[in-house]
Amino acid sequence: MILVTVGEQLPFDRLIRTMDLWAGQQQQKVFAQIGRSTFRPSHIQYKDFLEQGEFRQRLQEAQLVVAHAGMGTIISALETGTPIIVMPRKAALGEHRNDHQIATASRFLALSYIAVAFDENELRQKLADMEDICKSQETLRNIDPSPLLMKSIRDFLPGN
Repeated sequence: MILVTVGEQLPFDRLIRTMDLWAGQQQQKVFAQIGRSTFRPSHIQYKDFLEQGEFRQRLQEAQLVVAHAGMGTIISALETGTPIIVMPRKAALGEHRNDHQIATASRFLALSYIAVAFDENELRQKLADMEDICKSQETLRNIDPSPLLMKSIRDFLPGN
């Protein structure tokens, strides 16, 4: 199962629409937490919001997470060892107030901790390479998600 999440604060229709179209052409089960998105998927199961316990359970069951580049989501995926592809929101498209998610995604990408798709076409390509992405991030499952590691990641990123 692929877990898609956009967080709780802002809509991210572009990500949800891309995943819904992709899922309509695949056999892969997809579940999405769509937040305040106005787009309603027709090919994937979804809820607007998930309680923390349900989110954690779905995250642990997921083969892959596809998400906005929110720190909470990235850190949660690292803690559970779940491979993740992030597509950062873009301020120019009205998806956020600034482009800090692009900076966050770029930093984690440079460390090879995550896969990043900067637009819809890249996301579709990353999904086509999903098996390779899951294998390349599998070594992250051996990282100790200690408080010290998480603090180091938070301190490394700008604005945290």
